[in-house]
Amino acid sequence: MFSQGQLIFAGCFFVAFVIAAIYSYRKDLRVHKEFYKGNYKILIGFLIFIGLLFMIKIFFKR
Repeated sequence: MFSQGQLIFAGCFFVAFVIAAIYSYRKDLRVHKEFYKGNYKILIGFLIFIGLLFMIKIFFKR
């Protein structure tokens, strides 16, 4: 499906992207801690909401 050159390019791009993302995150870590306090609460709420949707779907399927 993909040529060997395309796969090598995709792998190199992925590695470079992950390294750049980690570098940027570490550079802004102090800013993240200051401005994004309590973000985990929103993530937990979102995951609970998605879980409830799946439970409703399963309940009404039977």
